[in-house]
Amino acid sequence: MARGNTRQRIQDVALELFAEQGYEKTSLREIAERLDVSKAALYYHFKTKEDILVSLFQDLTRPMDELIEWGQTQPHTLETKKEILSRYSAALSGAAPLFRFMQENQATVRDLSVGETFKDRMLTMLELIKEPEAALPDQVRCFSALFTMHAGMFLLKDVEGDPEDKRRAVLEVAIDLVSQAHGVTG
Repeated sequence: MARGNTRQRIQDVALELFAEQGYEKTSLREIAERLDVSKAALYYHFKTKEDILVSLFQDLTRPMDELIEWGQTQPHTLETKKEILSRYSAALSGAAPLFRFMQENQATVRDLSVGETFKDRMLTMLELIKEPEAALPDQVRCFSALFTMHAGMFLLKDVEGDPEDKRRAVLEVAIDLVSQAHGVTG
């Protein structure tokens, strides 16, 4: 585990267990055992599994919120859109395990409050990268650019190659889609 403080170690281990055996089947006791701490020590930081999951989403959504805030103050140019995608790509690469969890546990995520707020953020991100009066195919291109970034993280994890090369390839495709939607070809 790269991250040092107890709260982050709890998040990392919980996410590992959620990924291994599913959110529903993981107990706080198992998380405490894997960490080799008492349940009381775990309880000091998080009262429930949902608290752990919500904290993980907050760690992901903080950079998203900062990016949205920044994007809303920028001119609606292709350069701004490319920068939004680049910054989002960097934020996603730091949150790859959480995104895999979200992909594999969509029903759980939908049932939790975090799922709805994440969806709202994605719609706001979409507004930042598409033109206000975009034709339907261009709206689909912009939506597909974001989806490509999410799916690329998940699907490319088993593909041979350097993670940074894969991230850049996914980003390139996303930028191509948004550029096309913006009216720039090839």
